Amino acid sequence: MPSGSATQFRYTQTPSKVLHLRNMPWECTEEELVELCKPFGRVVNTMCNVGANRNQAFVEFADQNQAISMVSYYASSSEPAQVRGKTVYIQYSNRQEITNNKGTGDSSGNVLLVTFEGVQPNDISIDVIHLVFSAFGFVHKIATFEKAAGFQALIQYTDAPTALEAKNSLDGRSIPRYLLPEHVPTCHLRITFSAHKDLNIKFQSHRSRDYTNPYLPVNPTAIEGIAQPTLGPDGKIKEPESNVLLASIENMQYAVTVDVLHTVFSAFGTVQKIAMFEKNGGMQALIQYPGTCQLAAAHRNFCTWICWIYITWLHCGCDFFHSSYS
Repeated sequence: MPSGSATQFRYTQTPSKVLHLRNMPWECTEEELVELCKPFGRVVNTMCNVGANRNQAFVEFADQNQAISMVSYYASSSEPAQVRGKTVYIQYSNRQEITNNKGTGDSSGNVLLVTFEGVQPNDISIDVIHLVFSAFGFVHKIATFEKAAGFQALIQYTDAPTALEAKNSLDGRSIPRYLLPEHVPTCHLRITFSAHKDLNIKFQSHRSRDYTNPYLPVNPTAIEGIAQPTLGPDGKIKEPESNVLLASIENMQYAVTVDVLHTVFSAFGTVQKIAMFEKNGGMQALIQYPGTCQLAAAHRNFCTWICWIYITWLHCGCDFFHSSYS
C-alpha cells in the first residue's frame, strides 16, 4: 500500500468494532463523532478528546461489520473523512470495546440531541420546540445551536424514560404545520440521545432556556430584534416600575387563552403568573415576571402577527392572580 495511504488506514490490523480516529478537531463533541459514523451503523459508545493533544477519539459500533464498512468505504473513497473541514484518519483499534465512558447514540439518557431538517435557525423558535417536546414531560432546559448537520437543539428532561418516550414518539416525525412559518413547508425531526446529563444554561435567551430557574438573568443582546430602551422626558433610560405587565389585547382572530399568553410571553423570561379579564368590552391580562429585566425585554420587543397587544407597566399585588406558573 502506498505510504500516503498507509497514514490513514492499516490493513494489517485485526478488524474490531472499535475504531481509532486521529487528527480530530479541538474539543470535538460526541455528537459530531456520532454524526460522522452513523451512516455506517449503530454507534453504542464513544470516547473523545483523548491523547496528548486531545485530538484523537474512539468509536464503538454495535457490530464489527459496521466498523469494517466504514474503514472500507474511506479506504476506497476519493473524499476523506472530515469533521469541521479537517481530514480524519481512521484505523481499527486494539480495543474490542470502550469502557468507563458515557454511552451515546442509542444508549438512553435524559438529554436528547434533535436535528431540525429542512429549516433555517430562525425558522423554529425555542418556544415552539418547548411546546412540542413538553407534551411528553417537563422540559428542564433547552439549548439550540448550529452545526454542520444543521440547526440542532439539546433538550433536557427529568429522567431517561421521559426522554425515551419523546424520542420514540417524535423521531422521524414532523413538527405540526400550523406551528411553522408560512415559508417553511415541513420540518422533520431526527433525534438521538446526547451524552450530556445536565445542560449549563447561563442566560435566558432566544437560543437557550432554563425552565427550572426563574431568576436566571436574561441576555438582552441575545434577544432577536431588540429595540432601543424607552427614554423618559429627561432623555434618560426609563426603567420599569414593577415586574408586572398590563396587556390590552385587540383584533383577536382566535381565542387567546392563558396558555397562549404564557407561550408568547415566555420568549422573554419565565412567566410566574397570568390573570385575564374583560374591561370596557376588551380583553386584558396581567403578566408577572420574577424581575424587571425580563419584563423590560418583553415590553421593548413584543409583537404578534395575530393580534395587537398594548403593554404598560403596572404595580400589582400577587393576590390578584389566579393562574400561576411559578
